[in-house]
Amino acid sequence: MADNTQIMDVTLRDGSYAINFQFSQYETEKICRKLNSAGIEYIEIGHGMGLDASTPDNGEALCTDEEYLMAAQRSVPDAKYGMFCIPTYAKLESIGRMKEMGASFVRVGSNVTEVESTEVYIKEAKKSNLEVMANYMKSYVVSPEMFAENVKKSESYGADVVYIVDSAGSMCRDDIEKYYDAIRKVSNIKVGFHGHNNLGLAVSNSLFAAELGFDFIDTSILGMGRSAGNAATELYIGNLMRNSNKVLYDLKEILDCSEKFVRPLWKHSANALDLYCGIAEFHTSYMKFIHKYSAKYGVNPLDLIINYSRYDKVNLDEKKLEEIAASMKKDEECILTDFGFNEYIGNEQRN
Repeated sequence: MADNTQIMDVTLRDGSYAINFQFSQYETEKICRKLNSAGIEYIEIGHGMGLDASTPDNGEALCTDEEYLMAAQRSVPDAKYGMFCIPTYAKLESIGRMKEMGASFVRVGSNVTEVESTEVYIKEAKKSNLEVMANYMKSYVVSPEMFAENVKKSESYGADVVYIVDSAGSMCRDDIEKYYDAIRKVSNIKVGFHGHNNLGLAVSNSLFAAELGFDFIDTSILGMGRSAGNAATELYIGNLMRNSNKVLYDLKEILDCSEKFVRPLWKHSANALDLYCGIAEFHTSYMKFIHKYSAKYGVNPLDLIINYSRYDKVNLDEKKLEEIAASMKKDEECILTDFGFNEYIGNEQRN
């Protein structure tokens, strides 16, 4: 295990998807304080889609970006906390306001095929003296070699860290190693891993990434997050403890936080849709379209996910999705209410 690997806890950001972005300032303060007390190095807060993303279309957060930042500033003024930023939604001037309110980092996210869209945001963040992570959503849709070319772009913009992001929870160890090796052939930039748990691999993949030498691993308490969730902070730390007596994190603090402030909010278990998204490398923010057209044409949504992903794993072409659904055989035994479509909140991938 690499000694320099640090945890980025994303409970208060990615976890917000699971509760329709309704974290309060109270919960933000309490969870930040517990994470900091447990020795977690980085804490991400705010709306799941980041700065300026709270809208009726995306899901309105309970609090404003400024209120979330004030809550963190009150509870952990000396900790490293920050927010996510997607160029589709974020305003450039919001980045400077983050810094003024005590944030130390920003994570700029884009589809791995749209890295150029992050340039002005990364440069603006560096002007504000923020640490900048470039998160490549759906990392798996390009080859490791193309991923490495994107890394060179982000590094030229000023990024301090690049992230391999397993958005559909579909990657395996071999994938992670290939992407990491490709990066190291072109750059010594710091590297992070953000895993989702659609295939139940988030914790093991995160542990493997740490063994490879990744600098940052994303986790969330109880694995709380979009779709099937993330690598669970407590399981990741527990595995570190099982294999080393040098772990500096306080697991009891994490477990106390889990029972007092997280478990009462989230009682999710992965479902069939999450699993099939992992198999197909399909992003769950498009689930409302799967729901719409599987219902319209009476087809099994699991099959529709698989069939559409053969066409495109990055974006969703609604016309093409309908065409595929219309061509499929009806499934008379399929009961759509069994699938839990109402659990999928947010519009991270703007169509």
